[in-house]
Amino acid sequence: MDTAFILEKLILVVVVFVVTLVIAMYSTLAERKIAGFMQDRHGPDRAGLFGILQPLCDGGKFFFKEEIIPAGAHKALFILGPTLAIITACISSAVIPWGQTLTIGDRAISLQVADVNIGILYVFGVIALGVYGIMLGGWASNNKFSLMGAIRAASQSISYEIAMGLSIIALLMVTETLSIGEIVADQSGFVNWNIWVQPLGFLIFMTCAFAECNRVPFDLPECETELVGGYHTEYSSMKLGLYMFSEYINMFVSSSLMAALYFGGYNFPFMHDLGLSENWITILGVIAFFLKIFGFIFFFMWIRWTLPRFRYDQLMNLGWKMLIPLAIANIVLTGIITILKDTYF
Repeated sequence: MDTAFILEKLILVVVVFVVTLVIAMYSTLAERKIAGFMQDRHGPDRAGLFGILQPLCDGGKFFFKEEIIPAGAHKALFILGPTLAIITACISSAVIPWGQTLTIGDRAISLQVADVNIGILYVFGVIALGVYGIMLGGWASNNKFSLMGAIRAASQSISYEIAMGLSIIALLMVTETLSIGEIVADQSGFVNWNIWVQPLGFLIFMTCAFAECNRVPFDLPECETELVGGYHTEYSSMKLGLYMFSEYINMFVSSSLMAALYFGGYNFPFMHDLGLSENWITILGVIAFFLKIFGFIFFFMWIRWTLPRFRYDQLMNLGWKMLIPLAIANIVLTGIITILKDTYF
């Protein structure tokens, strides 16, 4: 492994990390702007032009606010909770291909940090670890509302990860690979996007993504009207900021996965008919990928200000009695169609 390759990967890691944090930071502004638009008001508009500096002001506030650790809290775990949440959120994007190969001089640079052949398993493993950050924070706070929010998060995660995993199994039956890079590469051409062959699987995956990100209508772990603030009730200063950042990073990563697995990732219609160089096609592919991601992020925010929050029994019934049976039925249907296709076509 040469030095140039290591340097390329380090630069890519830094760029992906910075872009992830910037998108998460300005998602907070977009959320409030979209909420203001849907509620017929302006939203933040004091800090900078159109409120563009509001996320920087919010970040400064988190840094300079007094840090309070409750007297009865388990200090080590209280600190470890938000740390684990933000780490798992940041490393989950390592296997996402952001674009095709970029050629600079005599070197071909892959715009994917790690092209492992079990990329989907890696993402699911990291996502499963994320709930430990919430559980640790809720339990270590020594607060009944925090603990209840953490228990809700754990049970919700268990319930919806099953349906999400089953929806991915049906997709794997079609793509025959666990590599996200290969799945995206096989979707070259608008008609080859996986959304056309797995529409039900996509709907199940998207619903579970809402639950995994604790977004409305599945935000029971931090339900303000019932649990004050949920699992992060006792947190202040930057520790609270880390929990909030991890939520928005998870939303960004979930949007990236949906765009990559079902909507072609960096592929866009007629990309090879433009007569452009490979580098320009790569750059346009990255732009197209991020436009798809921003579309899903907007959809996350739109749903928040459109649908009411579920009751907890409704949340569990939807996960166990509707999504899991639908996901199993989707696997069976995909298997039947695959067998018929291989037999007669």
